[in-house]
Amino acid sequence: MTDAPRSPVLCLASASPRRRDLLATIGVAVEVRPVDIDETPRPGEQAEAYVLRLAREKALAGARLSALPVLGSDTAVVCDGEILGKPEGPGHAATLLRALSGRAHEVLTAVAVTGPAGMLDACVATRVEMRELADHEIAAYWATGEPIDKAGGYAIQGLAAVFVERIAGSHSAVVGLPLYETAALLRRQGVPLWNGALPSGPMS
Repeated sequence: MTDAPRSPVLCLASASPRRRDLLATIGVAVEVRPVDIDETPRPGEQAEAYVLRLAREKALAGARLSALPVLGSDTAVVCDGEILGKPEGPGHAATLLRALSGRAHEVLTAVAVTGPAGMLDACVATRVEMRELADHEIAAYWATGEPIDKAGGYAIQGLAAVFVERIAGSHSAVVGLPLYETAALLRRQGVPLWNGALPSGPMS
């Protein structure tokens, strides 16, 4: 017997299946309303300010499309203070992964939620250490198709898990959404978790 679909309690202003699936793991049914905003960093904009700005802009854009509380989020891979975007082709992907090979980098994920409490947001930094990558591994990884739309050119929850030696921080944030912080923001906005079994209110 299949459970009946649950009514959405949150609007997700993103087409990311990873964020939708992460919200599903904590029992939050969503309506998906992707938004289109300019994601170009501003001159001199630091990485944390950049991801927070995009998360807020996505949430505000989504709020024009839905009466539900709206969640926007953005993730950036940062190496030597530089934001590494999504690969534009195999050569660019190889450049990104060579920059990350054999060293640590930082993944910043911001989440913003609009609702009755106004605009609430948080930003989480996670340190990721990669082993040395051989050129043939980088080429084979690109051939799988997985890196195409991923910040920094890799997906920690996918095939690239074999490249990651260790992380310090939130694994779910590297995937696309820091669930601990997200849950706290959602409950402050009146959004229940666990398919309604955990009502809204302060985390304790």
